[in-house]
Amino acid sequence: MTDMLLVIDMQRDFVSGALGSAEACAIVPAVAARIRRAKEEGTQVVFTLDTHEADYMDSREGRFLPVPHCIRGTQGWALEGEIAKECSRGMISFEKPTFGSTALSHHVAAAAAAKGCVNGKGMTIELCGVCTDICVVSNALLIKAALPEADLVVDSALCAGVTPQKHEAALETMRSCQIDVL
Repeated sequence: MTDMLLVIDMQRDFVSGALGSAEACAIVPAVAARIRRAKEEGTQVVFTLDTHEADYMDSREGRFLPVPHCIRGTQGWALEGEIAKECSRGMISFEKPTFGSTALSHHVAAAAAAKGCVNGKGMTIELCGVCTDICVVSNALLIKAALPEADLVVDSALCAGVTPQKHEAALETMRSCQIDVL
């Protein structure tokens, strides 16, 4: 059984907006179905939201990726429609100004401690979302560092990268770091 499902950055700008792709659009129904199943199983669902401010272009990331996206309060910042429909009261989300969320890894570590899972041993954490090669891999590695004994799982069919090649490269990186890739 999965203890926690982490849905990474399934926001409009990464799916159908400024940085969207056909691959990201294609995974939306399957990610929505996985969220529904997680809720039915009683699995905690946690979302991340890539969150930038109006001065994004003046940031370090903006200099390297000069495409304004996920600006707080804009339509592109919102969860993709089909994903948003699966949200329910009490679901937790973490806004993150960069690729990985230390607040998310602290939340997951606290959940492991509350369950008595030393270093995550006995916990299963699943990640899905976009972009495999940037935010999914960053969060997976932060959680792996915080909980080295947890079973981390990434379903490749529930992720999309910037390109199919980068998606595959990120999956291989995660396999190398002892993350189970389905």
